[in-house]
Amino acid sequence: MEKTFDAQSAEARIYETWEKAGAFKAGANASRAETFCVMIPPPNVTGSLHMGHAFNNTLQDILVRWHRMRGFDTLWQPGQDHAGIATQMVVERELARSQQPGRREMGREAFLEKVWEWKEQSGGTIINQLKRLGASCDWSRNAFTMDPTFQQAVIKVFVDMYDKGYIYRGKRLVNWDPHFETAISDLEVENVEVKGHMWHFKYPLENGETYEYVEKDADGNVTLREVRDYISIATTRPETMLGDGAVAVHPSDERYAPIVGKRVLLPLADRYIPIIADEYPDPTFGSGAVKITGAHDFNDYKVAERHGLPLYVLLDGKGRMRDDAADDNMVPEKYRGLDRFEARKLVIADIEALGLLEKIEDKIITQPFGDRSKVVIEPMLTDQWFVDTTKIVGPALDAVRNGDTRILPERDEKVYFHWLENIEPWTISRQLWWGHQIPVWYGLDLGVPQGSDLGDEDRDGEIDEVEIFDLLMNGGMLHRGEVHYAATDFDAVRERFLDEIADIPAPFSHSMVVEVTDKAEAIERLAASLAAYNIDQDPTKLVYPVWRDADVLDTWFSSGLWPIGTLGWPEDTPELRKYFPTDVLVTGFDIIFFWVARMMMMQLAVVGQVPFHTVYVHALVRDEKGKKMSKSLGNVLDPLELIDEYGADAVRFTLTAMAAMGRDLKLSTQRIAGYRNFGTKLWNAARFAEMNGVWENHATGSAPLATATANRWILGETGRIRETVDEALAAYRFNDAANALYAFVWGRVCDWYVEFAKPLLADEATAAETRAVMAWVLDQCFVLLHPMMPFVTEELWETTGKRAKMLVHTDWPTYGAELGDAEADREMGWVISLIEEIRSARAQMHVPVALKLAIVVTSIDEAGRAAWARNEALIRRLARIETLTEADTAPRGSVTIAVEGATFALPLDGVIDIGEEKVRLEKTLQKLDKDLSGLRSRLANPKFAESAPEDVVEETREKLELGEEEAAKLRSALTRLAEIA
Repeated sequence: MEKTFDAQSAEARIYETWEKAGAFKAGANASRAETFCVMIPPPNVTGSLHMGHAFNNTLQDILVRWHRMRGFDTLWQPGQDHAGIATQMVVERELARSQQPGRREMGREAFLEKVWEWKEQSGGTIINQLKRLGASCDWSRNAFTMDPTFQQAVIKVFVDMYDKGYIYRGKRLVNWDPHFETAISDLEVENVEVKGHMWHFKYPLENGETYEYVEKDADGNVTLREVRDYISIATTRPETMLGDGAVAVHPSDERYAPIVGKRVLLPLADRYIPIIADEYPDPTFGSGAVKITGAHDFNDYKVAERHGLPLYVLLDGKGRMRDDAADDNMVPEKYRGLDRFEARKLVIADIEALGLLEKIEDKIITQPFGDRSKVVIEPMLTDQWFVDTTKIVGPALDAVRNGDTRILPERDEKVYFHWLENIEPWTISRQLWWGHQIPVWYGLDLGVPQGSDLGDEDRDGEIDEVEIFDLLMNGGMLHRGEVHYAATDFDAVRERFLDEIADIPAPFSHSMVVEVTDKAEAIERLAASLAAYNIDQDPTKLVYPVWRDADVLDTWFSSGLWPIGTLGWPEDTPELRKYFPTDVLVTGFDIIFFWVARMMMMQLAVVGQVPFHTVYVHALVRDEKGKKMSKSLGNVLDPLELIDEYGADAVRFTLTAMAAMGRDLKLSTQRIAGYRNFGTKLWNAARFAEMNGVWENHATGSAPLATATANRWILGETGRIRETVDEALAAYRFNDAANALYAFVWGRVCDWYVEFAKPLLADEATAAETRAVMAWVLDQCFVLLHPMMPFVTEELWETTGKRAKMLVHTDWPTYGAELGDAEADREMGWVISLIEEIRSARAQMHVPVALKLAIVVTSIDEAGRAAWARNEALIRRLARIETLTEADTAPRGSVTIAVEGATFALPLDGVIDIGEEKVRLEKTLQKLDKDLSGLRSRLANPKFAESAPEDVVEETREKLELGEEEAAKLRSALTRLAEIA
């Protein structure tokens, strides 16, 4: 064996060996009928591996490798999401960088070709990075949400849901990104606290009316009484006042009771709006009066809906004040075309000029920014496509309530239920080019317009050409309308049209409607049709018969179909029959609603089954101080850099050992370095075994028979750890499995057993047995650690014996308690306990490490005496003991050591300065107690718990817990010193 494991050179070689052997393919190593399927949360095609990915995929890989080794027919389905807005942004930026025409200059088709080119060149980056982590996905099945088969699934679902009435087109308030000119999801909005202002404006009452305005304190005493001819409102977005539809006050607010129902003049807009009563305003905040701008604020929108208020859209798609001549444009002429923030300055100045600016407050405000565009997001009233989620949410709620799907930890069920029980219509359209284009065609409104001479009875019969032409020329029956034809392709649209216009004679049917796929062709055919009737008319002013919706679907719509789409649905594929429903979804808490809930809703709506039986929700990876990692703070840890420095196994094991359910990880490089040392410890144990002939002629097999106490003991310990690991992994307690293995491998095997085995290996009578036991136990270390540390364990497996197959496919063990030996456990437990107690006492008393001490036994039972006799050499060497004597009482100045059935005394008189040691310990304890008192006071203060960031509160709790443990040790040491004195 090499002296050390060279992770940098070995990991790539080992992974390549796995891939060449097809080790990760679906069904590899299957020996039982049960399946186990995990769907990777598809990373963006633009993405690169970050700590969240590393954590998430490590946990998935552990489950997958564990099930594969247990013989399950296993599939870990990989893939990437096309990430509409993110990818479009990257490609547009690249076009600008290389001085190529922008997307609007080159057109949709040419731009999409550029996106596909970029995807082929750069889109696989994260796949290779996941391989570096050791992810054992079936890469031969790698999926992409824009693959033709996946697109087929997405389009079919849209059409089916449209036909069932689950999808509709409507006008609602959405998050609007003025940079990308598209609606975006809540997940793509970053709410950031920034320095801002609150402007207080006066809105004059109509016709100069007045009322008595009265303010009272908490006891009902009048603190202000005056006559006012206005109502005061406050806003952080002054420009939106131009679209106000009302001023709202709380029904219980006595200050404004006299003017509810009255009207105020909206300054600058020169129109009147009502004062209404609604539960939304908070009477204790600001003036208690709220301007209601329904088209530009989500809360205001709900108030406007309740009261039937008009909704005035003020901005265009670029975030500029509207500059059109439409009747609904309420923007005064002087502000039209201005950027929203320029308009804000002008509005404030004009309000002040009118004497209606009451005051300006400096204020920290929460402002929404696009997570990619970094511009301020606007709530905008636009025409979009929506899923009527109320029609599909019920089964998703019931599935979790009745236990068909579990969410772990259970506290995250509350998040799931909160979102779904308060669900809003889901905006699924995006004004982008990259993505699944909405499969809807707009056609001719074939209904007879209101006021037409043609009644419904005439529609049943044949309409002659004169009637058609008359209606056509007057914008009647055949015109550009809002008629939707949701279909999987244009051929389906053609069939729909043919059916609906069967009674309309040519040339208006085929020439104008059915055979066209774009505007130019439509105009050409219409011109020919008109010419046949000797009609001299510009066809561009008449009709544009068939056009497809230009928008694309929200990426969450397509990723909501990830489980069935990647398995080949809507085709009845063998993979779909075998692996669906899948088993476990491992995901982050931040997308419980955005992805998990939507997968639940959509799979139940489309195929009537839950997509998985368990959702394991992991927490966030933070820095070592508990702060969220961010580039601005400079505390981001790059997993690829960590893998370069410490190896993938160390990174994986660190993340696993810290994966306490429901708790954020506080990651530090020191922890990773420590777990790299753990791998080194195992490597060194294997090298020790090699130097002692353990691996000579060794082949994998069942547990060997043993007679030596230490060998019987370690076999029992191995049986117990297997059961512990399986129990922990079955319960998704990854950290418990990792920490138990750490304690077993480092503590029981590498520290204790290797030491216990040295004299046994030197004794010809026990050497062969001990070599067999050590080989088997180390094999089990490799096997049990493999799901968490796959690289170093595979290398050790290959290096140390004759193997029937690679470790990745080695059968997971089933042994357990039957390997235990109670007698051996008691004896070796007694020996370990005695050594640890002596070491602890030496450390507490600051006894020099190299100094050998005498020890006195004052009482001991027969079992203890026998254990000492059989293990004396070990005890003396490991506890640094020179001699053992017996006495009825402990010598003066001794520390008492108590173990089961025996009491020992460790004489320290003359070894340490007891007085000096006592002063040191008391001084240390005094300072620590003072610090702990401060921590307790802070945690007991309700204001601290309420106002301090959650990570700060948690860090304080941890400091208190660690400090109390240290204080307990110091008091224990002082108690020992008191015995000596």
